Amino acid sequence: MKNIIFSLFLFFFSMTVLKSCNSQRPNKLIIKLIATTDVHGAILPYDFILDASTTNSLSQVYSFVKEERKNSSQEVIFLDNGDFLQGQPIVYFYNFENPNAKHICSEVMNYMKYDAASVGNHDIEAGHSVYDKLKKELHFPWLAANIIDTLSKKPYFQPYTIIKRRGIKIAILGMITPAVPNWLPQNLWAGMKFEDIVISAKKWQKIIQEKENPDILIGLFHSGVDYNYYNQTADSLNNENAAKIVAERVEGFDVIIAGHDHQKICQKIKNASGKEVLLLDPSYSAKELGVVSIELIFNEKEQKYEKIISGNLVNVSTLKPDEGFLKRFEYPFSLIKKYVEKPVCVFSETVTSRESLFGPSAFVDLIHQLQLDLTAADISLATPLSYDSQINKGQIFVRDLFKLYKYENLLYTMELSGQEIKNYLEFSVSLWFNQMSSPNDNLLRFKKDDKMRLFSQFYNFSSAAGIIYEIDVRQSFGKRVNIKTLQNGKPFDLTEKYRVAINSYQGNGGGNLLTDGAKIPHKNLAKRILKSTEKDIRFYLMKWLEKKQTYVPTSLKNWQIIPQDWAEKGKKKDYEILFEKNEK
Repeated sequence: MKNIIFSLFLFFFSMTVLKSCNSQRPNKLIIKLIATTDVHGAILPYDFILDASTTNSLSQVYSFVKEERKNSSQEVIFLDNGDFLQGQPIVYFYNFENPNAKHICSEVMNYMKYDAASVGNHDIEAGHSVYDKLKKELHFPWLAANIIDTLSKKPYFQPYTIIKRRGIKIAILGMITPAVPNWLPQNLWAGMKFEDIVISAKKWQKIIQEKENPDILIGLFHSGVDYNYYNQTADSLNNENAAKIVAERVEGFDVIIAGHDHQKICQKIKNASGKEVLLLDPSYSAKELGVVSIELIFNEKEQKYEKIISGNLVNVSTLKPDEGFLKRFEYPFSLIKKYVEKPVCVFSETVTSRESLFGPSAFVDLIHQLQLDLTAADISLATPLSYDSQINKGQIFVRDLFKLYKYENLLYTMELSGQEIKNYLEFSVSLWFNQMSSPNDNLLRFKKDDKMRLFSQFYNFSSAAGIIYEIDVRQSFGKRVNIKTLQNGKPFDLTEKYRVAINSYQGNGGGNLLTDGAKIPHKNLAKRILKSTEKDIRFYLMKWLEKKQTYVPTSLKNWQIIPQDWAEKGKKKDYEILFEKNEK
């Protein structure tokens, strides 16, 4: 009898508590999500590379967030979607020049009171010593459910977080593009395995629903929207850009924040059950903010919330920087300004990356010369890492090296056969140069639409030094590169093994130049690496130029496009499309 009475007491007590809890939950509430992505060091309204003020930075983002937080009728959730540890010299300085100091990113993001962030591929690029330290410094969860610790078999970073506001439970699931091993040296992600985003999303969505039963589920995915990028499909395992696939195929998500691809997207996607999922991609470098309004209205009959979800992108350029923010980070600003103003050497001539898009150039050949000098390799492979950068004649400074070499790549020396080198170049040329049937055709390969967009990213267009070769743009893809000799006059042999200098992005399979091009299975790439630098190429470039004191930029002119008159006419046409039209 006592047991029955006690059981009844527990039942009525639990019902009372449940009713009390429900009574604390509002009948109506707006949850406002504000998201940044791919900030790439745009912390202050100043470009340390160009030595110029900007209209996009986290200082302006903070002005917007502060105003939204003042609105008592809503609850603000502030999120970031990764890639904040690479880009501007301010983050490079704290990553590598002053790594023992508290990181500028943790200082800034804690000050702004972010609620959660995902991990980006460029965050992993900074290396274990940087991101492991940062993970401890951040006052909010840093999420990546699909990075698995190979020892514990559990997520290396926190997989998701639950944010509670006025009794409402918001679940944030974070993930990263699984293509990281295709771009970065293994030592940077040692002890990690990267899972397919769609597979991981299905797994964690189920875990979150069963364990947490949230009112709202948000996907914070450092992954792009175009799942057909680089000949992938929606069914490709480890698709680099899987945000839209999750929206279409994985039940339960209300909003998905995409990133990584630097696109501006705000659209509704229907999933398999016909429910609309809001997909937002807020550009890059704090130029746009993703803003989502989730209006919750409690349905008494169903005993659950109905959700009205809308979103938009806010252009940050119209916002004023927050004065308190600028004052708080005055010292880092002056510190980095002094750092980038350090003289390196004198350039006798102006160099521009524009020329490297159409043929041999002093811009890329500087990298070739550096790579050959550092490695004593037979052949160098390099790409223009900037689309439209110029280094003026005269004194150059540390800031200029970020124009010349944009990313923190290491330098590899790899062993490739002559045939693999030819195949590599054929693949690169097929991405970049059009097959011309007359001198009136475009030299460059554009996508077949009316927007005249380049078919491939400029950082995947590779040229070679150490060999003499021609590219015949009249020929079909795969039959255009004719390697005549080595640059030292010795014969080039397709069966010979050569020592090749190449950056770590491409050496790990980036751009598919070694895999689809040279036909080397991805699993075999590591075996081809003979040695690697310890520091990034920009570091060695700085030391190399400092020793020279004066540098005379010259093009090696070891390759050419034929027919030359066709190439010149096509270049003139395409140069106007890419640059002069935008300047008018």
